Amino acid sequence: MLMQPSIPVRTIRPNILYFGTPVLLIVTRNADGSANITPMSSAWALADRVVLGLSGGGQGLANLRRERECTLNVVAPKQWQAVEALAPTTGCDPVPSWKSGYRHVADKFALAGLTPLPSEQVGPPRAGGFVAVETEVLRVHAHEDVVLAGSEHIDPQRFRPLLYVFRHYVGGGPALGRTFKAEV
Repeated sequence: MLMQPSIPVRTIRPNILYFGTPVLLIVTRNADGSANITPMSSAWALADRVVLGLSGGGQGLANLRRERECTLNVVAPKQWQAVEALAPTTGCDPVPSWKSGYRHVADKFALAGLTPLPSEQVGPPRAGGFVAVETEVLRVHAHEDVVLAGSEHIDPQRFRPLLYVFRHYVGGGPALGRTFKAEV
């Protein structure tokens, strides 16, 4: 049996458990037909299913419940500042009391300097410059430079999504920045 060296351990109680998941921008459609962008870092996929973790009461979730469609836009590390520009905003007008510190923004594409592109299968637009998934996973739009040549597969050696790790943005190297809610 291989003996492992003893590593000192300490019991802690962190306020959050964002241990690292890809950052997505979910684009939904508001009741008036305009687009809403919700940055999120609680999603995972298995086969052709994507599980989204959204807080109850936000505009993105309300839109998903009503319209039942969205685009999922996978964020690259170089795009972290667009995510952070969106982080303290909400599509809810008026801003609910539980979103203290947030502000309402109607045109989140303009705020973040993003370009809306028409989707092929769903109503909400996708964000230009992002790998985008039209849900119910109907179509995946991948950058050519991350697709394995001659295949329908993403090259894991070239695909580098932005990760959200304990409220810090990480892109496969040193930390790139932190969210307005970060405590450390």
